[in-house]
Amino acid sequence: MMDFLYSATALFSGVPEAEARVLLLRMNAHLRSFHKGEAVYRAGDRVAELGLLLSGGINQQIHLPRGNCQILAHIKPGELFAEDAAVLPERELRCDYIADGETEALFFPPERMFAACQGSCQSHRRLLQNYFRAMALRGQRLTARMLHTAPRSIRERLLSYLSDCARECGANAFSIPFSRQQLADYLGVDRSALSNELSRMRADGLLQFRKNRFLLCREDAGEPQHFSGDTLMETWGFP
Repeated sequence: MMDFLYSATALFSGVPEAEARVLLLRMNAHLRSFHKGEAVYRAGDRVAELGLLLSGGINQQIHLPRGNCQILAHIKPGELFAEDAAVLPERELRCDYIADGETEALFFPPERMFAACQGSCQSHRRLLQNYFRAMALRGQRLTARMLHTAPRSIRERLLSYLSDCARECGANAFSIPFSRQQLADYLGVDRSALSNELSRMRADGLLQFRKNRFLLCREDAGEPQHFSGDTLMETWGFP
């Protein structure tokens, strides 16, 4: 990962690349790789190191008593994970972190991050600011999931989540990080019921989709819009 730009991650945003690499050395950061479906952390673990995801993806999820799974959050490259658990190593983790594809991440103990300053004070201050910002953003995303799963109907849950995705990317055409089963797990609904509702929403002209790519109709359209397959392919640049 020598060519990886650490300055582009959430933790080192605004920190010169050379100083980011120096800080990582002082923090005793080490690289680990995981295969799809492999556990990064399991519920019951005591976490001593937080992670900085470099490639792939990680799902933060819980298993319910009857064996069902619910996804709480999806961690993307450049983001931190388990940062809250790592500062409470005496407490057992209550969720799983599962690799969603071939994944690489850096790990380091939080206390080394807090004490990493040895002449790079400005960069260290920025590092700590980024860390607390990342924790705040993670809290907001967990709150957002609570809002997405609050409605009773599957349609309302889908519209809440997909509208949020559109706002985040600033466009009505976007991709989501979930498969159908993962989306069902994230919204806390049955997969078959979710697929059926998506089909009904497409028939009602509310959206179009292909695998994990979605196109929402404009909110200011006044009435549902019906998109042809050609329109959808043009929007996403398909041949």
